[in-house]
Amino acid sequence: MKSRSRAPTHPGVILRKIIEETDGLTQDKLAHEIGASLQTVNLIVNGKRAVTASVALRLAKRFDMTPQFWLNMQNAVDLHAASLEPAAS
Repeated sequence: MKSRSRAPTHPGVILRKIIEETDGLTQDKLAHEIGASLQTVNLIVNGKRAVTASVALRLAKRFDMTPQFWLNMQNAVDLHAASLEPAAS
């Protein structure tokens, strides 16, 4: 029997929290700062788009973090989703 564990946290949840807790930072301002579209940032924040390696590099630089932080979170989400697919059973 497959155990059902809680889905990993999408990196967008963390990004949303960082934006909310950083004075003066908005999704629009962040998009401009990292050279991404507002739509891209918004989709990530809402868990509807994956964090790519390129975006991970830019977020890491902006927030003085490692790109691996963002990619590891995204990888956990992707692996969890793949494990739920019928072929993975």
